[in-house]
Amino acid sequence: MTSDASGSPAVSELTDPRTGAPRGTAVLSRLPEVRAAVAGARAALPGWSALTPKERGRRLDRLAGLVEEHAAEYATREGAGTGKPETETAGEVEQVADLFRFFATAARTRTAPAAGLLVTGHESWVRWEPVGVVGVVVPWNYPLLMAAWRCAPSLAAGNTVVAKPAETTPDSLELLAEHAALALGPGVLVGLPGDRETGRLLVESAVDMVAFTGSGRAGADVAVRAGTRRVSLELGGNAPAIVLPDAPADTWESLAAAVTYNAGQSCAAPARVITLPENYEDAVAGLTAAMAARVAGRDFGPLNNPEQAERYDRLVAASDAKRNSVADIAPAPGEEAGHWRPARVLADLPDDDPAVTEEVFGPLLTVQRADGVEAALALANGVPQALAASVWTSDLTTGLELTAALNAGETWVNCHLVQTAELPHGGRGASGHGTDLSTLALQEYQRPKTVTVRLGRRG
Repeated sequence: MTSDASGSPAVSELTDPRTGAPRGTAVLSRLPEVRAAVAGARAALPGWSALTPKERGRRLDRLAGLVEEHAAEYATREGAGTGKPETETAGEVEQVADLFRFFATAARTRTAPAAGLLVTGHESWVRWEPVGVVGVVVPWNYPLLMAAWRCAPSLAAGNTVVAKPAETTPDSLELLAEHAALALGPGVLVGLPGDRETGRLLVESAVDMVAFTGSGRAGADVAVRAGTRRVSLELGGNAPAIVLPDAPADTWESLAAAVTYNAGQSCAAPARVITLPENYEDAVAGLTAAMAARVAGRDFGPLNNPEQAERYDRLVAASDAKRNSVADIAPAPGEEAGHWRPARVLADLPDDDPAVTEEVFGPLLTVQRADGVEAALALANGVPQALAASVWTSDLTTGLELTAALNAGETWVNCHLVQTAELPHGGRGASGHGTDLSTLALQEYQRPKTVTVRLGRRG
């Protein structure tokens, strides 16, 4: 329903993932609100796209300054919806400001295909033009950061944006839209709170492009609803970590830290540790100890919502792992009913185990044994998702050879989840397509137009 009996917009109950208790309500936008948001962005498009990259950059830099100025409020809002500890939210808010600053400059340094006298008697060049109004749909695991990943390059390229946060985490994007109105102008970045139905309405609305980050099933639905319009999809991962016998001594602690950051609710987080026979037992022992040192409630936050907690529980229950090592949970007083799940290691499990083939999206690592390096590579590439992967070895040549052979959009050697605005991030296969981050992301939100002019005077 669009509204209740009083004519007010429908709302949903928000829950604190740390306690499981209600924490307020959020508007569920329906067709009138979606149409109004898109119309506002459409009205703002001519003025925003007509600005020079320099002027758009100045305004985006101003928005970055507002994010920094109000960093504490952003962190509080982000923590309210996600349950993340302050150490995580503070760092993510800092990354958001950096992203807007990066793209404020990146739009002024773009490159174009060859130009000049390419056809006898004619001069040609390529104009990069904005796509138009971009509908952005972002998930609940990084509500503010994922919004920045999508919105910053889109805005820098001259588009206007209607951005819909996840139903459980509307808080920080609401503030970003308020600050965007001040720094960029009304209608340039419009926030649209709501649920899955809101997202479907936005995708089917009069937007020119859809940028979606979320599950594979939802991404497939978005692609169908978008039709012939441009779509950029980041659909999650199930990242392998190939650990060879000569891996660095800090490998286990590094993997444990990466998979428990944000309670493992990161699309690029390590999920499947793959070893050779000679280091399998060392890997199980090392990971078990490292994960036991990561305590939910002390070192990382809860899962975001009951559905995600149920998914974690279902995949663990369905696993045929012979070894199931579980760390402690230590919620603060009053937080015992939150969506806490422990760091966990599953070993001695079949290669087609549900915990291997499906993305758990939680603080869990599986450990598989491969007969050799080629077999390890086959296991790594053996699932539909192909977003990220890592290799752990002291032999740089071997590490680089394996990263070249891995089917993933982003790879690391002896580290995992190391990212920066300058480097592209994007998936393959069931992980979607498109590019986030780096100057390459600008091309997601622009269209090339060739201009050819005949030279010489006509008699």
